[in-house]
Amino acid sequence: MPTDQRFVLDTNTIVSALLLKRSVSRQAFDKALAAGKLALSLPVIEELNDVLKRPGFEKYVHERERLEFLSALLREALVVDITETVVECRDPSDDKFLELALSANAACIVSGDQDLLVLHPFRGIPILTPGRFLKGDWER
Repeated sequence: MPTDQRFVLDTNTIVSALLLKRSVSRQAFDKALAAGKLALSLPVIEELNDVLKRPGFEKYVHERERLEFLSALLREALVVDITETVVECRDPSDDKFLELALSANAACIVSGDQDLLVLHPFRGIPILTPGRFLKGDWER
């Protein structure tokens, strides 16, 4: 049963969930949806859309399926306005996930990106790999 908890999944985790239906990323994606809401921001949506439109994706998943996935994600997710600017990640392009987590008051960030994982926990917000998220490490 979903709760009011909010989860931030980085772009790679979401894309892996789309492409690899039995992956740990997909299991983490499904668990986050079952446990609460996925939080998205405009910068995250734009990056996700850009990644899904890259040449070469057609051989893995058809455009119609990508668009359906993105539409369903946007219907189910909570779109959050960013209220705080963050400049703390060694990869500045990942600061948007930290900003989103703070603005959404997220329970955790799910990512396999070492540039984010090295910040665990970020201002009290756990940053976990999809595998650790599945183990419930964010609930402790």
